[in-house]
Amino acid sequence: MSHYILDIIYIIGALSFIFGIKLLGKPESAKRGNFIAAIGMTISIIGTIFLFNSGSAETIVHLQNVPLIFTAILIGTIIGTIMAKRVQMTQMPQMVSFFNGMGGACAALISLVEYHHVSTLPVVDGIPAMETGKAIVIYLGLIIGSISFAGSMLAYLKLDEKIKDKVLPFQQVINVGLMAVILGIAACSIFGWFVIPNALYLLLAISLMYGVLFVMPIGGADMPVVISLLNSFTGVAAAFGGFLYDNKVMLFGGILVGSAGTLLTVLMCKAMNRSLLNVLIGNFGGGANKGEARAITGNIKEITKTDAASLMKYSKKVVIVPGYGLAVAQAQHICHELEQQLEANDVEVKYAIHPVAGRMPGHMNVLLAESNVAYEKLMEMDEINPEFKTTDVVLVVGANDVVNPAAKNDPASPIYGMPILNVEEAATVIVMKRSMKAGYAGIENELFYNDKTRMLFGDAKKSLTELVAELKNV
Repeated sequence: MSHYILDIIYIIGALSFIFGIKLLGKPESAKRGNFIAAIGMTISIIGTIFLFNSGSAETIVHLQNVPLIFTAILIGTIIGTIMAKRVQMTQMPQMVSFFNGMGGACAALISLVEYHHVSTLPVVDGIPAMETGKAIVIYLGLIIGSISFAGSMLAYLKLDEKIKDKVLPFQQVINVGLMAVILGIAACSIFGWFVIPNALYLLLAISLMYGVLFVMPIGGADMPVVISLLNSFTGVAAAFGGFLYDNKVMLFGGILVGSAGTLLTVLMCKAMNRSLLNVLIGNFGGGANKGEARAITGNIKEITKTDAASLMKYSKKVVIVPGYGLAVAQAQHICHELEQQLEANDVEVKYAIHPVAGRMPGHMNVLLAESNVAYEKLMEMDEINPEFKTTDVVLVVGANDVVNPAAKNDPASPIYGMPILNVEEAATVIVMKRSMKAGYAGIENELFYNDKTRMLFGDAKKSLTELVAELKNV
């Protein structure tokens, strides 16, 4: 009877995941969707703990471990709650990478533990013999989970600016070689072609090394793609764990995460007009392929805050382009106040969101939604690009490569071919930056030297605050 109840609980849990993901599509319902999915996962966990019955001595051991299980859940809940409450919205990409890494680690540990539990034949030469299908699942779960863990932890450190991009000599040759070694060891162990002592632990070590080398050269502009890809890795690894345990909800959840992460990765690559292979090999933003970009001519022209405020106040349409500089300065709230002040003067205001404007997919949307910016004002690149020709003023706040015309004009540029926001088509462009420092691609921005462009140097939050004050006084 308990078996049927557990199956029903798993169905409810799976449906809650689907419904929750659906609600995540809109900011106003995202919190509710997250809560519903969390409730589904909670009842699935409780059902597994109390209704699992293998009909063997393992069940008794399982019940004896219940206090330990709940102790671990309590510790994890406390740590997770504290981290979630303390994290700033600007640090959300780091937290996503960290938690994703924990998921990959769990999947790898499952493979390590279950390796010795699924033996169906006596141990031969120190290697437990097992069904080929289960062996494939265990080895793939270990490999993918380990790569996801190591890669996510490195991504976390890079996003937190504790580690810089680094490209080793023959980086891609090393990566391809390591992957060939990983697959070779796994194949020999699974099919018994050759006895490799401690093959599982050797695979663990090499997979962790590959995860580090896989992410190390990836530049900042490609990090959203890498984070999506690593998320899909963790989902696939979790699905393998579901196979091992014959746990439907774990399998279903892993498939959802894996497929969603893969789809998002493809969409991000499409938005940048690049293939996934090009992202992983090209190292855009990592300094590996800057080319011989053409010389930029023209002069930098600055603008005062008073003149900028006057220009925007007497405009009909203003488009704000937020970049990661806005997130770093935590200027999203004052940016919304600027929007409200302009609208009070009958100025139409919209936001132009580039797919890689933040450090992870959707980062900028969430950041602005937190500041109560209306969702319908957040325009994606394809929607807003045709409108720049009818825009009086574009205010670029902390963005760089995503508005660089070199992506269209300079075939030698490392960002050539990447779709950008066509801000140069507006009547006037005001760029707010701390300095003339290059963006993640490491190249100068042609936009800054455009005759229509005016530079407003300074901290984004401070400058926006002063702009709001000027608007009130104009």
